[in-house]
Amino acid sequence: MERTPLGITFYRYATAALAPFVPLLLRRRILRGKEHSGRTAERLGIASQARPPGPLAWVHGASVGECVAALPLIDALLARDCCNVVVTSGTVTSAKMMSDRLPARALHQFVPIDTPAATARFLDHWRPQISLFVDSDIWPNLVLGAKNRGIRLALVNARMSKRSFESWRLVPATAGALLAAFQVCLAQDEEIGARFRALGAQDVRVIGSLKADAPVLPADAEKLEALRRAVGARPVFLAAQTHPGEEATILPAHDALRRSFADLLTIIVPRHPERGADIAMLCGTRHWLLRSNGHNPGPDTAVYIADTMGELGLFYRIAPFAFVGGSLIRHGGQNPLEPAKLDCAILAGPYTFNFTNAYEAIFRAQGTGRVNASGEITALASSLLADPAQARTLGRAAHAGAESLGGAVAKTIEIVEKMLADARA
Repeated sequence: MERTPLGITFYRYATAALAPFVPLLLRRRILRGKEHSGRTAERLGIASQARPPGPLAWVHGASVGECVAALPLIDALLARDCCNVVVTSGTVTSAKMMSDRLPARALHQFVPIDTPAATARFLDHWRPQISLFVDSDIWPNLVLGAKNRGIRLALVNARMSKRSFESWRLVPATAGALLAAFQVCLAQDEEIGARFRALGAQDVRVIGSLKADAPVLPADAEKLEALRRAVGARPVFLAAQTHPGEEATILPAHDALRRSFADLLTIIVPRHPERGADIAMLCGTRHWLLRSNGHNPGPDTAVYIADTMGELGLFYRIAPFAFVGGSLIRHGGQNPLEPAKLDCAILAGPYTFNFTNAYEAIFRAQGTGRVNASGEITALASSLLADPAQARTLGRAAHAGAESLGGAVAKTIEIVEKMLADARA
């Protein structure tokens, strides 16, 4: 009999001891807008919907990015009519997105808090045949509880940063026990695959990223038309998915560009919309406007701060190129495939390790795009603003670079269908 690692045993006892305090935690998170007030029972493992009859696949993604990556996989599973699907995630924003974009026969639930009782209630109700964990959101009680019930588990679109890898290496027995619960680990690239193998994953295969097959970001047609009318013929400099510290580089680039393009409109879309007011303070005397106030940019708006959720598709459609945030700091860069698929050329800073393959493919296709400081952003943006034809050419190249990475969904589905067949047998 395999010995349970001490770390997992301690975790189980600790989460069981803390379980009585979970309702209090949830109430506090509701006040901060971090939980859905009408669905907190789901966080305790109490289902709000009935289990559909027949085979069921359970897909789990931590938040919006993982859920979006899973959408083409969910569509493919349902198109084959081989099972129904229940999707879990842990954030209010992901739940809202899934309610808008999930196909019929796919249900959404909030993932239960990782206590022994809550995860047991969840698993006993849904009884899935297979479970697909997207990226690397691994919860010990949930994962091991599923394994102990005979549920076949796969880690898909698997990703692990160097920092996470170094942390897991400090607890090798725990890491090995958790990863051994997965029948297969489908890694995004060879470097990531090597990390999972080193930690004890059993069957690691490199098949690419599901995000390369994700559908293009949606955009409300009326809002898009209204925004286009408001912008008119003005040149646009878009900085999307920015993180704290990056606006201090973006705003000086805006000032420098305004000297050559007097009617320039700079649009800043923060990764976290609640930062809108902070960015407005950084703008100082520049004419700025918050989108959350309900207005499109006016003729005198110099910096438009798009502090809203779920509207990136609008801005990628009106800008010929975009600086993609999270790349001037050691966050590792946000997803460049979303703008590239909308023919939006890509600029990004030196730190793009979250999407290494995607950035490399896009920059290789474009022949440019890497910028390290405000002056470099200004120089490349100025060139593209002065030559719209060049910007369009780079946008098409970015699209081609993004498309070259596709195919992970088909490979994943082939493996998942075998897992379902084994489960039926």
